Amino acid sequence: MALEISAVVLLAIIVFLLIKKSGLKGMHAVICVLFGFFLASSSVAPTISEFTSSVANMLGSVSF
Repeated sequence: MALEISAVVLLAIIVFLLIKKSGLKGMHAVICVLFGFFLASSSVAPTISEFTSSVANMLGSVSF
């Protein structure tokens, strides 16, 4: 659960910075949010979730 909240916060910060610094239009951001919302309810969602969990586990196991 902490990973999901962190990912949401990180993505929200990225979208905010893209709107402010890179000229991303607000409507484009809304369309991306809607795309993500509908993608989450599709049959591809479990695969995406497993992939992000695997990447997070891989990054978590890296020692510096």
